[in-house]
Amino acid sequence: MKIVIGSDHNAYELKKMLKEYIEVLGHEVIDVGCNSTDEIDYPNVAFSACEYINNGRADRGILCCGTGIGMAMAANKIPGIRAAQCHDTYSAERAQLSNNAQIITLGSKVVGPEVAKHIIKTYLSLNFEGGNSGRKIAQIMAKEAEHLK
Repeated sequence: MKIVIGSDHNAYELKKMLKEYIEVLGHEVIDVGCNSTDEIDYPNVAFSACEYINNGRADRGILCCGTGIGMAMAANKIPGIRAAQCHDTYSAERAQLSNNAQIITLGSKVVGPEVAKHIIKTYLSLNFEGGNSGRKIAQIMAKEAEHLK
């Protein structure tokens, strides 16, 4: 899979480590920044990652900031995107299996590197299969489309 990854300055070190880990898992990684611990605002990083997803240039995304909250909020403003904040493997599992989330977000001040690896491995190892959840996702996307008119 092609995985787009991005972070703000608070999560730069976590992003670097996760980028290497995702490559070890056998995935191609597209890094949309940031590229240092110099302070930046996270919304543009999230928006860039969402563009890769919406244009089909990436299959899934991982966004990191201090808490994961801001990245999730920013990503979810982009039509067509479903981003889920995950701080454990169960939420990562449900993000994919129940919500078909194209992006998960992590907080570098909330989860440590080893937990983050487990979250990523869980998320990337699963595929959405629809079922009752497919119906619910369709309802969410229909409501989004209604507001885009």
